[in-house]
Amino acid sequence: MLFVIGCIGCSVNNDKDVLSEEVTIIAPSSRGGGWDLTARAVQSTLESENVISENIRVINKIGAGGEVGWKFTKQQEDHVLAINSSLLITNHLLGQSKMTYNDFTPIATLATEWEAVVVPKDSSIKSAKSLMETLKASSHAYKIGVSPRLGNDDQLSFVLASKQAGVLTKELDFYVYENSDQVVEALLNGQTDVATMSLLEAKKHADSGQVRLLVISSEQRLDEFPDVPTWSEEGIHLVFKHWRGIMGPPNMTKEEIKFWDLTIEKMVKTEKWKTMLDENMWTDFYKNSSETSKFLEEQSKLYKQLMGVDQQDS
Repeated sequence: MLFVIGCIGCSVNNDKDVLSEEVTIIAPSSRGGGWDLTARAVQSTLESENVISENIRVINKIGAGGEVGWKFTKQQEDHVLAINSSLLITNHLLGQSKMTYNDFTPIATLATEWEAVVVPKDSSIKSAKSLMETLKASSHAYKIGVSPRLGNDDQLSFVLASKQAGVLTKELDFYVYENSDQVVEALLNGQTDVATMSLLEAKKHADSGQVRLLVISSEQRLDEFPDVPTWSEEGIHLVFKHWRGIMGPPNMTKEEIKFWDLTIEKMVKTEKWKTMLDENMWTDFYKNSSETSKFLEEQSKLYKQLMGVDQQDS
């Protein structure tokens, strides 16, 4: 089959068409997580807007904080893409993975979203400020749930806020779960006291009445959550955005990279994609392949600084 890049609602052959039977997008997580939702948003937009004519399938490869899905992607040669995020960088910096962002072909950076801290609905923790005051007095006062692995933006945003509050962050008690559903289950069972996760995941559980949002990492209060303060309002100057993107196996050809540059650029301009951003409370953060390559390099340097990693250690 031929890939075709087309206008919205039509398919037009391109003399640089790339041969493939179908497109596979790897979501390196279980269904319903941020990586999965991103993969399915890309799938839905590309298909419904006729940006390409081939079938697109999403496969969930679960485990090791993205490692299983990304390792699978690295081994592929055909049109298999994968959703990524900062864990691609921090897994390596923490010594949890030998793979780095340089082991893949950057395709695009897609969107950002805010981070949130949640507690059970009936928790005695009433505010992020009181949470930090208690942790400053005793860093082991609360058990903190996070998924899918230490070193991700969920944990890092909480650590950065804690550090500003004077908490001994190295002594914080983090408990790691496979996904946000398991994190919230642990909260409700009393296994943990507080959790840090992406805003969309937090909203899902807040809408079901299971948790209460304490704080959001945005610059100002969001229209969707007028009663939830920002970190700045809680006395901590932190604005933190979590990004996600898409990448391919190593050694993709220039023609393949060009194909996906054109394809994703068309996708992010569609009304469907803009609707997906709004529905998921994501912010457009599109960067093409070359821009993403520079962005990943910049992010690697940033995370080394945030995590206190020696530049020569990695």
